[in-house]
Amino acid sequence: MTRIQRALADAARALTGVSDTPRLDAELLMAHALRMERDQLLLWPPAVTAPEEFAPLLERRRSGEPVAYIVGRRAFWNIELEVGPGALIPRPDSETLIAAAVEHFEGTAGPARILDLGTGPGTLLLAALDQWPRASGLGVDSSPAALNYARANAERLGLANRAEFRLGSWAEGITEEVDLLLCNPPYVAAGAPLGPGVAEHEPAGALFGGPDGLDEYRRLAPQIARLIARGGLAAVEIGADQAAAAAALFAACGVLPVPKRDLAGRPRALLIQVNQQ
Repeated sequence: MTRIQRALADAARALTGVSDTPRLDAELLMAHALRMERDQLLLWPPAVTAPEEFAPLLERRRSGEPVAYIVGRRAFWNIELEVGPGALIPRPDSETLIAAAVEHFEGTAGPARILDLGTGPGTLLLAALDQWPRASGLGVDSSPAALNYARANAERLGLANRAEFRLGSWAEGITEEVDLLLCNPPYVAAGAPLGPGVAEHEPAGALFGGPDGLDEYRRLAPQIARLIARGGLAAVEIGADQAAAAAALFAACGVLPVPKRDLAGRPRALLIQVNQQ
């Protein structure tokens, strides 16, 4: 065992009880301290001691700060996004929406126009624009801090000429029809338990959706259908136990959504098409 491997083992033990993924966190922090990719660290661990930058990074994680905020980035779909305080950290669960869109547009030229409501650091919009190089899109968010990250991510990824970002509340003021609408609203019920450090560090406005977690779906349900062009798709993320309740809110507005399951088999999104209305 190399000195780096021993340091990783010690760090993983120190993070047990603090993180649900202590070994992964330790590897990501060590790779960041060594200014290398995690894959490089695992395949070719350098024959050095842990750099002095590693200990303070580990202490920040032990205090509950998310790894993505510490290292300043998070991978999502086929891109990597810069994130930090004020921006919701992208989750693998949200990739279900992109996967559903890929399936929907398979065999076609793909969507020409994309709308991402609650874009955060540009997560869904930029992943979709990377997936479909001829598309353009608009990302809307109520947080200026999140939009700063979104614009910076668009520039870094070479997508700024196809991505517009706007401060706003969901679809208010938007009149155009789009081929693909993506939305990850806050859906955690107030007071519900979250992973270590989430509620303490990530923006509450991007996490919590009122007493039952459904407040933002009540606002979104009347707005969604009018925005989808014929042949298009809306994919709206939901909590794993919210499929029936969220679908009922859309049904009350004349929309018949279809649940989409994630890789674990849990309902993770509602899919809406115009021909279902």
